[in-house]
Amino acid sequence: MGKFKFTYTEIEGVFIAEPAVFPDERGYFMETYNENDFKEEGIDLTFVQDNQSKSSKGVLRGLHFQKTQPQGKLVRVISGEVFDVAVDLRKASRTYGKWIGVRLSAENKKQLFIPKGFAHGFVVLSDEAEFVYKCTDFYKGDDEGGILWNDPDIGIEWPIEDIGEENILLSEKDKLWKPLKDTDVDF
Repeated sequence: MGKFKFTYTEIEGVFIAEPAVFPDERGYFMETYNENDFKEEGIDLTFVQDNQSKSSKGVLRGLHFQKTQPQGKLVRVISGEVFDVAVDLRKASRTYGKWIGVRLSAENKKQLFIPKGFAHGFVVLSDEAEFVYKCTDFYKGDDEGGILWNDPDIGIEWPIEDIGEENILLSEKDKLWKPLKDTDVDF
């Protein structure tokens, strides 16, 4: 029997993996990834790179993708809480331009899988958050693309009432992304 509960979203290829957690008086134990359990579920992935970031409340990273070397990502939070978003950029998909958002936290231990052909981003909801993700391809800086985080045509409902849009912290490059309709991407 596998140690993960897989929940599929309304966007094909995007799923939530919830690990079995084994608590006791010392704390807890869990597997964060098990290739056999994923394959048993019909999910055959090869991960080649792990990344980790730490950010403070109001930091919004995204919406990022790689143009010619797209990455699938299995993302999770090891401290704090984020609202994680995937936007479907696959032009042939029935959900092209649609988004899915999930609260990921150290407490709920949920993981979100974002397939190749998606833009990805998150906003930190807690005072700080550490974010960890496995990638199916290597990062290539000169291959990066992005979409404006608050593109009105996509309409992501970021839960930032407590932060305020004026207090969102973006990198300089993330401030310059354009809406999806003005972005050259072909998945």
